[in-house]
Amino acid sequence: MADGAKSNESQRSNKPALSLHVPEPKFRPGDTADFNHFDIPDAGAQPRPDEACDAKDTLPFAYDLIRVLGDDDNAHGPWDPKLDPDTLRQMLANMAMVRAFDERMFRGQRQGKTSFYMKCTGEEATSVAAAMALASDDMVFPSYRQQGVLIVRDYPLVEMINQIYSNRADKLKGRQLPIMYSSREHSFFSISGNLATQLPQAVGWAMASAIKEDTRIAATWVGEGSTAEGDFHSACTFATVYNAPVILNVINNQWAISSFSGFAGAERTTFAARALGYGLAALRVDGNDALAVYASQQWAANRARSNAGPTLIEYFTYRAEGHSTSDDPSVYRSAQEREEWPLGDPVNRLKKHLIAIGEWDEERQEAMDKDAADQVKAATKEAEKNGILGHGLHHPFRTMFEDVFEELPWHLKEQAAQATREREIKWPDEHPMDGAGK
Repeated sequence: MADGAKSNESQRSNKPALSLHVPEPKFRPGDTADFNHFDIPDAGAQPRPDEACDAKDTLPFAYDLIRVLGDDDNAHGPWDPKLDPDTLRQMLANMAMVRAFDERMFRGQRQGKTSFYMKCTGEEATSVAAAMALASDDMVFPSYRQQGVLIVRDYPLVEMINQIYSNRADKLKGRQLPIMYSSREHSFFSISGNLATQLPQAVGWAMASAIKEDTRIAATWVGEGSTAEGDFHSACTFATVYNAPVILNVINNQWAISSFSGFAGAERTTFAARALGYGLAALRVDGNDALAVYASQQWAANRARSNAGPTLIEYFTYRAEGHSTSDDPSVYRSAQEREEWPLGDPVNRLKKHLIAIGEWDEERQEAMDKDAADQVKAATKEAEKNGILGHGLHHPFRTMFEDVFEELPWHLKEQAAQATREREIKWPDEHPMDGAGK
């Protein structure tokens, strides 16, 4: 045995030492950003498969990049959804509204009116164009950067701001972090801060819709970093096994807070390619091309609605600003990245397309941007009447015990009564507005 051990040691000494690979982004602060390593195909070069095709037939689309808008600002190829100018203008208006809303709420956070906010600058098409391709009552299970879905579905801006401020008119009664909206009336499932939980929820809802022989499908959004969570893999398995009518949208914006996409597997393959091992249809799409986003979401929706199966779509895009108001991207990525990003800005690209086809101009764009900013400003002032962070206008203390149990257990009834009495003793001069929303 001793001789055998020595022999093994001798053999190992002749072998190269193992090394651990740790992913590292190509550019760090101070570096010159250069995206020439990206393979960006020509717009219109990708064929459009039949929506009822076998999932395995989508293999080429998991590695390609579906594009419609070319460098000449015109639409090309079979993925062109051929939307009429009015629809294109509405899409542009929705994205302009999202951008105006983000700017106002970002300033509000810096002014101390709310504790937290997350912008989606550069990613507007992945929510706005996708939502416009779905039916208005299809159930959506968003992540925290899909405010565009609510804006497409005409959710009141004032209600969004009330939730961000957690004030007395917040329909969620201050129980959710800012930007974690919920609206049953708009088929918008509650946003969760626990990453990727929305994926199995969306698949389960879609399965229930199929069981009931309903006509509504489900769509969910998740960041590329969250695909490393176990919930992602569970969702893919259940979606395939039960042929759930669901769309799994992976927003590959290159960064999961300060961790670049390589930590979730981007160095080895595309995120769309993960679908193939499960038997899911896969599409990889230019996420800054609003027409390509619309066309791919429509393709997947038609596929799900006809019982042809679920689809995973990777939207290849870029997070142009910080992860949130708590993040400073300048400490972990090159300052040049935003300007050098090869797929441009989704709002600007759609605007230039409308101008190219003679249906828009810079003057109307300027007026649209001003109108959006004015609408958000007016909604903000209206919401601020209901209170902002730390100004005492909030839901009554007792509401923390409501809306959890259908019938409140006896011990919580006692705690509620005790807590209310203690509050009355400590704060006998309760703010006159504190009881609003009873």
